[in-house]
Amino acid sequence: MAKRDYYEILGIPKTASAGEIKKAYRRLAMKFHPDKNKDDKAAEEKFKEASEAYEVLSDSDKKSRYDQYGHAGLEGAFGGGGFDWGNFTHASDFSDIFGGGGLGSIFESLFGGGGGFGGGRRSQQSNSGEDLQISLSLSLEDIAKGVDKKIKISVKEACDKCHGTGSADGNVKTCSQCNGSGHVRQMTRSLFGQMQTVVACPSCRGAGKIIKNKCQSCYGEGRTSNSKTINVHIPAGVSEGQYIRLRGQGNIGIRGGSHGDILVLIHEKEHRIFERQEQNLICEFPVSFSQVALGYEILVPTLSGKVKMKIPAGTQSGKVFRLRAQGLPYVNNSSYHGDLFVQITVITPTRLNSEEKELYRKLSKFDDKKKLHPEKSFFNKLKNFFV
Repeated sequence: MAKRDYYEILGIPKTASAGEIKKAYRRLAMKFHPDKNKDDKAAEEKFKEASEAYEVLSDSDKKSRYDQYGHAGLEGAFGGGGFDWGNFTHASDFSDIFGGGGLGSIFESLFGGGGGFGGGRRSQQSNSGEDLQISLSLSLEDIAKGVDKKIKISVKEACDKCHGTGSADGNVKTCSQCNGSGHVRQMTRSLFGQMQTVVACPSCRGAGKIIKNKCQSCYGEGRTSNSKTINVHIPAGVSEGQYIRLRGQGNIGIRGGSHGDILVLIHEKEHRIFERQEQNLICEFPVSFSQVALGYEILVPTLSGKVKMKIPAGTQSGKVFRLRAQGLPYVNNSSYHGDLFVQITVITPTRLNSEEKELYRKLSKFDDKKKLHPEKSFFNKLKNFFV
């Protein structure tokens, strides 16, 4: 059976904002949550289906690939077996989506272990390390071909003195309240009645261990700050606001917790020649009156060198020409490129000498015989190419 469209699942248009996507998911999650629909496999599947749609459409990178290539653009994004709860990366959104209580706690139970739905695997340990975020500025030339960058960043790694235990003497005891799990169950009341939720253990603060003699180097955290250089591969065609996730390269968790991720946010440097519109590029090219009146062959700059383009005789100022496949490549499909749009701008000469003035006076006699009309604006012309 064909896979349903994610926008159709959430009941939203493709132009929906991030807030509208979140609102649509909240409505469906409230309706089909398994705690509200006991032993209803159909509701359980709808809940999972809506969560998969939200996972994709609330992630700018996945959404961009889906919008361009549909489900084919997400091949391999969830592993060979497709989406499961281990792929759901938005459990931290639940306090925002569901108002910080009630259902938010229910969802933390679902993804925090023992929740009892779809396997109920913990998506994030209570003492897991923090994600780090850095910004990387790229030129259009870098974006056009893809690039590898080395970035120096400060991260928290396992303490050398205590080997990540947090204990000065190696004496670490299992927390008696949570039995080393780092979390405890508690009963809460919600609009669905009394619910069992999972929270971080108050005794060990989610670590699962109790330390009396703390390491003086890391003050019992089991981690210290260090500087390291990371390698980041940026694929061709990325755009402003997208990010690269480096899994497991962020901060290590307290006392042996798992590593967080590093998010590399893409920032585009302003280009002196080109303006970008998605994968298309736009530039202005100045020419003289004689060149557009008589016709002329120009060398147009591109990101890979110069290409020849013929300007027909009688070309008007503001005319836009399209050079196909001279734009930026598409992410995950670098064999396809956007186009380059060249706007012709006629430059009015200044500081004329006497001979030039006399020639223009002779030409002006012909102007009275011509009826001049304003042309369409550049952006209106540009729109016509996409109709």
